[in-house]
Amino acid sequence: MERAQCIAMLYPELEDKLVVTIMGASAQELYDLGHRENFFYLQHAMGLASSIGLGLALHLPEEQVIVLDGDGSVLMNLGGLATLARYRPKNLLHIIFDNGSLLSTGGFDSHTTAGITDLAAIARGAGIEHVAAVDSPMDFGEAAVEALERDDLSVIVAKVKAVGPDNYGMDLALPENAFRFKRCVQERKAAR
Repeated sequence: MERAQCIAMLYPELEDKLVVTIMGASAQELYDLGHRENFFYLQHAMGLASSIGLGLALHLPEEQVIVLDGDGSVLMNLGGLATLARYRPKNLLHIIFDNGSLLSTGGFDSHTTAGITDLAAIARGAGIEHVAAVDSPMDFGEAAVEALERDDLSVIVAKVKAVGPDNYGMDLALPENAFRFKRCVQERKAAR
């Protein structure tokens, strides 16, 4: 299963949700499907997508927040899973694409490659109740539907191939994305 395939499956569901991606392939593959103002591509901050998502979910409980993350990023901030479990925002879905590689920073193997480090087990051990480990498009789709319908913190660890987009390049700089995302959040809040 490829990450781009999973993101494409999710894309129609993301129009009315706040979406935070980690840098690199996840961000580029989402951007390539068509940018929306409710997408925030967290560039140059590996390990912090779940932290940004948590802050949004706690501050905006009326919004559903989805974080698109990677195994390397989660491994850099394992405490993030414990913090998610501690605060347990009901409106947060954390999707971890585990390709066993630090694909966006050189393609080196991550700790999950050898099969020793199990991010789903770590999430459960941190205290997150709803954790799905999937490795097929059908299982991913089912887990995503269940998580989006659930009124509770959910984590999906999707085992994907270590392949990325054909090119990296967004016509949207981080400061501009941050300002536009903030404006989108403010407008949505004012409209409620």
